[in-house]
Amino acid sequence: MGKDVVELSKGEAKLIEGEFINVKQSRVRTVEGGHIELQQVGALSIDGDRVDVTQGAALVLHGNELTINQSACILSSSNNTAMNFSFCPASVTRNNSEVNKSAVGIMLSREIKTEGTSSLVTIAQKVDGNINTLLDWRSALALGAVLGGMIGLAKLFIKK
Repeated sequence: MGKDVVELSKGEAKLIEGEFINVKQSRVRTVEGGHIELQQVGALSIDGDRVDVTQGAALVLHGNELTINQSACILSSSNNTAMNFSFCPASVTRNNSEVNKSAVGIMLSREIKTEGTSSLVTIAQKVDGNINTLLDWRSALALGAVLGGMIGLAKLFIKK
């Protein structure tokens, strides 16, 4: 094992850095590296070139290529994302998203390939597949205008 290869199993760490990282059944505050593989890991921040998470939970996922399987994250940001059986309130992808049987709050991507996915708001140039979206961009704009008007009206009646 070279010095750029880091492995952790059934442990706890504040920071893990390396070119190749493999973590199983552990808790980690921050993971930074090239190729990161996580299985049953809880983490606050994960940042890598290629990130594979299986049955994990993370606050922030960032990378060039993200693969999220049976996992949960609060925010994912990448160039390309593959999400299967997962939950993510906010997903921002520069190029392509492949989302299967997952729940996503706000999904932004250039192209989305999906099957059996639910979303609150989806914004994409091209969507292939079956997605249940609560609000499209027109509905979201109308909802924002109504809420803005209600807040403005409430401020007129509330004295400081």
